[in-house]
Formats: sequence, C-alpha cells, structure tokens
Amino acid sequence: MKILLIYPYCLEDRLQDYDVRVMPIGVYYIGAVLKANHHDVEILNWHNINKTPERIKEILKEKKPDIIGFSILHANRWGGIEVAQIAKQLNPKVQTVFGGVGATFLWKHFLTHFREIDFIVRREGEYTFLNLVKCIENADYKHVEDIKGICFRKAGKILKTEDAAFVQDIDELPNPAKYFKYQHVISSRGCPWNCTFCGSPRFWKRKVRFHSPEYFVEQLELLYKKGVKFFYVSDDTFTLKGDRVIEICKKILERDLNITWFAISRANCVNEEILYWMRKAGCIQISYGVESGSDKIRNCLNKNIKAHDIKKAFELTTKYGILARAYFIYGSPGESWATIQKSIDLMHKIKPMSSIFYILDLFPGTALYSDFKKKFKVSDDIWLQQIEDIMYFETDPRLSRDTILAFGEKLRSEYYGNLHHYVDSIELIDKKNLYELHSGFCSRLGMTFSHGDYARIDAVREKDKTAEKLFKRALDYSPDHRAYLGLGIIKQKNRAFDESIKILSEGIKCFPGSEPLNTCLGISYMNLGQFSKALSCLMKFPDSRETIPYIANCYKALGDFEKESAFLEKFRNIELL
Repeated sequence: MKILLIYPYCLEDRLQDYDVRVMPIGVYYIGAVLKANHHDVEILNWHNINKTPERIKEILKEKKPDIIGFSILHANRWGGIEVAQIAKQLNPKVQTVFGGVGATFLWKHFLTHFREIDFIVRREGEYTFLNLVKCIENADYKHVEDIKGICFRKAGKILKTEDAAFVQDIDELPNPAKYFKYQHVISSRGCPWNCTFCGSPRFWKRKVRFHSPEYFVEQLELLYKKGVKFFYVSDDTFTLKGDRVIEICKKILERDLNITWFAISRANCVNEEILYWMRKAGCIQISYGVESGSDKIRNCLNKNIKAHDIKKAFELTTKYGILARAYFIYGSPGESWATIQKSIDLMHKIKPMSSIFYILDLFPGTALYSDFKKKFKVSDDIWLQQIEDIMYFETDPRLSRDTILAFGEKLRSEYYGNLHHYVDSIELIDKKNLYELHSGFCSRLGMTFSHGDYARIDAVREKDKTAEKLFKRALDYSPDHRAYLGLGIIKQKNRAFDESIKILSEGIKCFPGSEPLNTCLGISYMNLGQFSKALSCLMKFPDSRETIPYIANCYKALGDFEKESAFLEKFRNIELL
C-alpha cells in the first residue's frame, strides 16, 4: 500500500512563513515507524502548495495513495480538508486520517461535519497509526474498534476508542534520521507546566519523557552526515534536566559535530554551567517565554515564573554569548496601558537581542478556550467558519481592535527604538576558551543590523554604527570571517575604499580561500580604478557566478574586450543552467 503523510497549507497567507513552513517532527517519527515495518511511505510538505493548486491533483494522481495521513495543527485544518476532498474525488476508496494537536482536540467536529475524513488519530500517533494501517491493509475493519487512540464512524455513529498509552521509552522508536533529512529535532516530549494559553498540558498530560543523550546525539550525527549543520531543538523546555543537557553537549563535542543550534527553555531552568556547555556545543540562541512584565497577567496565564528569574536568565544567557530571545504575549485578560508599560519596563531591564510579540489566541485544547466556550455557551462548530484562530480580545468588550493594535505598536516601537542601547550593554564573560565563540556571537549579531532582519526595519536606529561596533568587538576577541566582511562592506557603503581594502586584506590573511572577502576586496579596488589589483582577487574564482560579471567589467576597463566577451559568454551560459 502507498501511504502519504501530508503537512497541508494554512488558511491565511503570511508575509513570512517561517512559523508555518516546518514539517512537525512527529510526522518523521510516524514515517520512521512505518518504514521500519516495511511500509511504502512518503512525506510531503505542502505548506505552500496552494500557491500552485493544480499540483495537488497532479501529485495525487501520480502517487496513487491508498492511505493519506494529515498533520493538522489548527491554522492548516482547512488545507487538510481541501486536500482530503480532492483525494476522495480522485479515488473514493482512499482512506484519510487526521492527526496532530488540531485533530486531537476537534475530533468530533471533524467527523461530524466532514465526510472526507475517515479516521482521527489522537495524541501520540506512531503505533496507533501503524495499527490502523495494518487494519486497512488487511481490510480488517471489524477490529478497528480494538485500536486505542482513534475516532471513526460506524453505522452512522461517531466512535471514540480509549486513549492509547504513551510510549514510555521513546528511545525504542526507530530513529527518523535513518530515513529522512530535517532540521527541527526534539530530545523530549511533553511539558510539566500548565499555562492556560497552551495545548501541551492536555495533549501530553503534563508528562515528560526523554530521549537518552546517546539516542539524541546519534540523531544529530546522522543528520550532520546528510549535510545538516544547523538545528532547531524544539523541546518545550530543553534544559529541564540540566545534567542530561550537559551530557548531550559533551557528546556533541566528543563526536566533533561542527553544528549550530537554537533551543527553547524556561527562565528558571538555566544556570551558568548549563549555558557554558550549551555554548561550547554550538547553541547560538535560546528562546524564553516572558509573556508579560505584569505579575498579574503572568499569573492569569498560569506562567508561574518570577521577574527576577527572567532577568537572571537573560543576563546569564547573553553573558555566555548566546542570543536571548523573548516571547511576549499581549491582549491578555486584564491587559491595559499600565500592564503594557510593565512589559516595556521589564523588556528594558532584560534587554533581549530578539523579541517576538504575539496577540493572545484561543485554541482548542487550552484552558482559555474551555473558559471561552463555557462563558459564551458556544460549541466547536465555531470552527466551521473560515478562520485560523480566535483572538482573546475579540471576546472581551474592554479590549478593542484599535487598542490591541496600539499595544502592539507601542511594544515594537519601544523595542526597536532601544535595541542599539541593548547592544551597548552586552557584557560577555571573560573566559579565554570562549573568545572565538564570543567573536562569532558579536559578528552574527552585527550582521543582523547590517544585512539581516534589523537592517530592514526602519524603527531600528543606528544600524550601521551598531553593526560596526559589533564587528570591531568581534575582532577584539578573535579573527572572524563575518566581522571582516561586514566591516569591509560598511566601509564600502561609506565610500571609504582605502579603509575597506585594509580591513579586507587583513581578513584574507586569516581566510585566504574566502570568495566573499576576495570579491569584496576586488570591488573596493574597482571603485578606486585599480582594475589589475581587482583582477588579482577576482580571478581566484574565475567560474563563480558572483565574480564573473566583475571580472568582465575589469577587462572592459583595461581595454581587453576579447576577455570581456569571453566572461560575458561564460555568465550567459551559467544563467541558462
């Protein structure tokens, strides 16, 4: 039987799709279990296939699936429904299965209103889905009721079997890195806390199970050998067990995995030893859920974390050269200009190098959504509307849309307007064995001001000045490729070509094989009319798409039209490839 596992597209388009384009890691685990049991399975990330909708039918006709599993969060539920409808039109016998957090909490809604959905798999799906596949493959529908953790229709009624037990030792699961290539990884499942805005407490039942350090690092190594050098560690709280985190980091270093990675943590779950080893092992960013500067609102959200813990976590994280990102939520119950000011005050104290501001959403499976249903006497049928979410403020007469927009504007303007001051306050720990890593931290942050996200945001002040400070500080610690390049480009922008040449030449002494440094140096020479010197840099890379146009311009300036023509022809041929 041919099985497709599909991650469908969201209802609404996004200016940036980084939050929706990633295949949930659970799909790879399900795929691995199926492959280990000799099933023909393929994973399709269809987060943007709605941009070319004709491809849906084309691919389904080509693949001819017998079973399609859909990974349903919430925003993508309509995408899953639409693809299921098309699949049923092409082959009425295809069996469609919805799983994931969205399906878990809206199982009755889906089976009541959408005939194109045959089964729901609730919560952890590896073995539940495998058992369902076996029944479908053998046309053994009589025993479907024996499968724990599913919902389906029978004789016009919707049936829900008892919950399946969680896999107690998740190391027993086949390692998905043996079969697939991906960047988002997890070393644990679940979260012990009980935040009212999060579906995790009901989905995972506040139980946490851990992969062993050996299993997890083996997964990283398998992916590393497939060419993955950067990872998102997507555990709800990666640092929950400090000794285990340190063991993971030591194993990364022992195996000489030259990787960088992001992690998610909680402000009261980090200390200096954990952060030291995380930084040594390649961690470059940790995200913390701050949510609000107001104790009252944090308590309302059941965050159960103190302001002093938040301040300490951000201070220590930055101290070890890890970018500390803050998640803020606004538009919560009791939100006012006074609580927004408290968030701003806390933000100015913790000085995050990255911040994300979210409006509070209500999603099925959360305590806030249950309260909403009781208060307004509504059912899950509200999701028959073409909406991705319900924002809390829409349910609170004290909060208007204009007020919420003003809250967000105030938070962002305060953050971006003071970001350059936050950079000036950075204090890195004076450990010589971290100097090279500190250099990387400063240059990486500098690039966000000169070329990255902050460079494109008008509200961020003194971008080039801040970037230049960071690049210089990086070089005070250790030679750094990004810092040399960034400084050289800033000097070029300011038409200080002699200074640019001096900086880039120093960089090339340390990184002689660098194409970007040599290309940038060549451009500076060209701007001074020194075309022969420019060629000495550019001709180190005569077949590069980036350097060829500059090489042609140099030959033109030197009057060698034959070589100019040859390189222009070479460029045209590259463009045709």
